[in-house]
Amino acid sequence: MIDFHSHILPEMDDGSCSVEMSCQMLRESFRQGVSQIVATPHFYAEDNSPKRFLERRKHSFEKLEPHLDSDMPEIILGAEVKYFEGISRSEDVGLLKIQGTDLILIEMPFMTWNQRMVSEVVELASGRRTRVIIAHVERYFRYGAEKFLPEFYRNGLLIQANAESFIGGIFSTRKVMSMLRDGKIDLLGSDCHNMTSRVPNILDARKEISKRICNNMLDKLDEKAYNSLYSGEISLNI
Repeated sequence: MIDFHSHILPEMDDGSCSVEMSCQMLRESFRQGVSQIVATPHFYAEDNSPKRFLERRKHSFEKLEPHLDSDMPEIILGAEVKYFEGISRSEDVGLLKIQGTDLILIEMPFMTWNQRMVSEVVELASGRRTRVIIAHVERYFRYGAEKFLPEFYRNGLLIQANAESFIGGIFSTRKVMSMLRDGKIDLLGSDCHNMTSRVPNILDARKEISKRICNNMLDKLDEKAYNSLYSGEISLNI
């Protein structure tokens, strides 16, 4: 099982605040069946250049690395890249792709979506061998995202949902279940930040999906996740 969205690197952002907390989160994720976890600390263009961000990420991972052991998932380094004007034309944004892939996780603005920002993300996905993943889709419903999602689907963007949205969290469980059933969600992530309020929770989400839809849906999600990360290909028809 692959967790595509997490904040498990120590002292990088508002996620893990220490190596000890990172290890607790990793062990809990592994207990839930996660074999690979994509570390996606926040990248804000107004705060860091991509190169500076990568230096910070490297330093954070190096602090954690000596403490990694066999009861933790494999860590794959990435970033959660906050949308910014001109992102499709940025020369260095490609440095923020998930390690060893052409995938980049984009956090869309928490404001009413417009055609300009959607077109720019599509443009990013259409060039430089880049596949865009839209992070935690359920958080954008209130901003008119559903009107624009078909454009993302047509252009092959991948859609990630947070585990919380499937287990009766603050977002619409019914809506994400329907999207998943219709093949409009490709990847799951815990978006875990700590061991108190935003904990590793992939297993609970999978239990709800199994109960409300079927186990076969979990198999298809796992296949999509594996193919997107390792083969460079993904089937949009589930």
